[in-house]
Amino acid sequence: MVNRYFFLLRFMLGVTDFILVNMCFFLAYYLADKYFVAIDEKIFRDTLIINNMIWLVCSATIGMYSSNKISSVKYIYQTTAACLILHFSLFMSYLFIMELLMFPAHFIAGFYLLTIFGFILSRYTGTTLQNLLTNNPDMKKSVGIMAMSQGGGRLAEYLQSQSALNFRGFVNNGLSLSASGDAIVSFSGAQSFKEAVKAGIYELYVCIDPGRIVEMQELITEGEKHCIRVKFVPDFMTPESNFKYDESGDFMVLTTRNEPLENIANRFQKRFFDIVVSSMVIVFILSWLYPLLALIIKIQSPGPVIFKQLRSGRDNQPFWCYKFRSMKMNTQSGSRQASKNDDRITPIGRFLRKSSLDEFPQFFNVLMGDMSIIGPRPHMISHTEYYSTLIDTYMTRQFLKPGISGWAQVNGYRGETKETHLMEARVEHDIWYLGNWSIGLDIKIMVMTVTNIFKGEENAF
Repeated sequence: MVNRYFFLLRFMLGVTDFILVNMCFFLAYYLADKYFVAIDEKIFRDTLIINNMIWLVCSATIGMYSSNKISSVKYIYQTTAACLILHFSLFMSYLFIMELLMFPAHFIAGFYLLTIFGFILSRYTGTTLQNLLTNNPDMKKSVGIMAMSQGGGRLAEYLQSQSALNFRGFVNNGLSLSASGDAIVSFSGAQSFKEAVKAGIYELYVCIDPGRIVEMQELITEGEKHCIRVKFVPDFMTPESNFKYDESGDFMVLTTRNEPLENIANRFQKRFFDIVVSSMVIVFILSWLYPLLALIIKIQSPGPVIFKQLRSGRDNQPFWCYKFRSMKMNTQSGSRQASKNDDRITPIGRFLRKSSLDEFPQFFNVLMGDMSIIGPRPHMISHTEYYSTLIDTYMTRQFLKPGISGWAQVNGYRGETKETHLMEARVEHDIWYLGNWSIGLDIKIMVMTVTNIFKGEENAF
């Protein structure tokens, strides 16, 4: 199991290695050219390109940056040594084939000595950083097991051995999940989720008797009400099961939802996309738009330019959501939704809301990591508390970071939700997005959002 910090460390390892190899190559050239024998600049440039190609081939062939190869310090040093030996063999073969064996020996010796020293220093620094991340519980995903059982003991040992996880223990040891046990969702079962939330656990594993798998949907629904993912570890798989499964070491883990963004590589893609887009908007649009709108907002109504409000974020964690202030200062902003012909809205505010320009400060939320460009819209905390009691699947949307725009919004479900069925439709679209995410879908929603702004939207007020 890989967390985002470990994945980023793996990515940075590949980038820094490539930079290190080139730095050593340039330094060896400088030293050899200055203190020993002059090197033809054209031959140097050609050899530099070949050197990089050989390094990429060697690292890919050995799989130096695969998760299993960098799972321990021992493997990291072994694969690095193997890659350097292979690189030396291929580089010397190239010089032999191209009849460049007269290439200054001082340069070749200097390059490989510098590279070996550089990698020793780099690996020591990298493994120290990895150990710091591994030993920091705040950097890990907090997980727990619901109810103690024979299988739960083995699963606990496995979860404790995973460097990317922070196993917090068992919740509700008195709950029986055997074939002859009590009803799954009893008072004690529901109480387990409350215990888990208090302990900071948002993913619970359940060791379940295969004979009770048909009862699992009730437990899943109860878990999602508390924004907790529930995963099941059965004694064996049954052909009739409609569950999706993942292999985790010696265990088969069952889930009911397909969540592409649970894959660390997908999360990395989405975060990279968010950073690039939000940075471009802030630099090229907000840099001049912000002071212009700030002046008009101040002229039309006293108060701050930016309106900030606590809203529900990923895993139901509150965050400060930013908007250009579009209303007069009032005491109802935390509970009352904006409505058509709302007397609180200022003239510039009406334009901002109609054009969605009021949402632009949320690109700062995206850059800080509280939001994403695309995702479920963040609701007021009071609305989250209210609708979570009316709609069983409401909290499932909180598995994702909230977005500036989303699949529900581009399909017409934006603005005020006077009736519960409108919120149900919005939640249904948000959950569809959760299970069908892709970078292509995010780009599609962005294009649809811009198109809708220029076409004009009925519910934008």
